[in-house]
Amino acid sequence: MTLIRPSRRDVLKLAAVAPAFALPARASAQLGAPGSANPGYFNFSIGQARVTILSDGYFSLPTSGLGVNAPRDEVEAFLERHYQNPQQGYSHTNHLYVELGEARVLVDVGSGNRWFDSTGQLLANMQAAGIDPAGITHVVITHAHPDHIWGIRDDFDEPIFPDAQYFIGRAEYEYWMQDELVNKVAPEEQQFVLGAVNSITAEGLEWGLLTHDQEVAPGIRVIDTPGHTPGHQSVVVESDGKQLIALGDAMSHAYTNFAHPEWFNNFDADGAQTVATRQRLLDMAATDRMAVLGYHFPFPGVGHVMREGDAWRFVPALWQFG
Repeated sequence: MTLIRPSRRDVLKLAAVAPAFALPARASAQLGAPGSANPGYFNFSIGQARVTILSDGYFSLPTSGLGVNAPRDEVEAFLERHYQNPQQGYSHTNHLYVELGEARVLVDVGSGNRWFDSTGQLLANMQAAGIDPAGITHVVITHAHPDHIWGIRDDFDEPIFPDAQYFIGRAEYEYWMQDELVNKVAPEEQQFVLGAVNSITAEGLEWGLLTHDQEVAPGIRVIDTPGHTPGHQSVVVESDGKQLIALGDAMSHAYTNFAHPEWFNNFDADGAQTVATRQRLLDMAATDRMAVLGYHFPFPGVGHVMREGDAWRFVPALWQFG
């Protein structure tokens, strides 16, 4: 299989992604852009763990990919009731960085300059937060989609964190690395396969392959959360009896995933499995009162899960000033 570096133009063409301004939108209550940049990082603690949420930026996709197993007018009406643009989404990209004991763990590496012009801000926000990239000891990849792994190498094709140990789920690795996968998927998905393979096989990388409930470092472990991709994993941080789950894309929308966990999206590899995983995560987080981090939730994306009849609600965390 000949590997090529996917360009942003290729990806957007194949994914049939239109820019936000090209689609008509109903009036919404969205806030306007700031006059100057907002901070792209946020700090808090989980027990003894010092946690920073780092933004890689944002991107916008049509909402036609949300709730594809539900009536379109129902999905749009739901979004509008929740003050969301019913036709054009807006996704943040919230990375978990944890300092616990001797470990300095980063979850996912963003998309670098290979996705949208509005993404690729991880390293800049890391610098703004006072985090030394050379000090990162562990990098954990939840899954190999563009916005989570394409930023793994720099413009010289070298790993951006050369001294870190890199980890990914065994099932995720085996899925993307299977022989001739690029010829088994639909044409519009081929660049995503090539991009995943190029990222995983970047020169200088050695992968630790993780299985369910395996510890990456003391107090930090992964759990299997398949569906969005075949081997998707989420990351659990635990310290002093307190826990946080970095969901990755096991849950990708702070409103639809909670009120309608039975809806799945067009970018979920297995819709039924995605729904089953989501129901399990929601029940676990609510029962054990675990904090959750949504990669695509409104920045900084951290909150709690509250039961609400047969459904759920995302409750943003109450932040404390220093």
